[in-house]
Amino acid sequence: MSKSTVPYALVVDDDAIILMHACDIIEEAGFRFFEAANGDEAIKVMDRHADSIVLLFSDVEMPGSMNGFALAHHVAAAWPHVEIVISSGRVSPSPGDMPLKATFIGKPFNADMVHAHLREILPEGKKPDPLRTAV
Repeated sequence: MSKSTVPYALVVDDDAIILMHACDIIEEAGFRFFEAANGDEAIKVMDRHADSIVLLFSDVEMPGSMNGFALAHHVAAAWPHVEIVISSGRVSPSPGDMPLKATFIGKPFNADMVHAHLREILPEGKKPDPLRTAV
């Protein structure tokens, strides 16, 4: 990824405060972002912007036709280039809940936790510059 190319993440959470917090953390990590309040909105964003999105960061429990696990499976099948991080403070994934490529981070999370997780799971070509710098 060249320095002029800043990757996009899609952040999905139905709680506006958590969504803002997660977007701030993702932005600090060097991503631009799109946001959605539920899985249905997220699919619409993916349909329009999938070419520029490299990361899905989603809550599990949300209103609408799909929860975060179903969203993760849909994104993994339709857009296999997108890395997937699922987060929850109440639900832990069981085998099969998430696509094989997806990872899980518990809530409450903070910037250090999320940035360390992203440094570990993102391939070098998808890491924004701030995640390439050792902390």
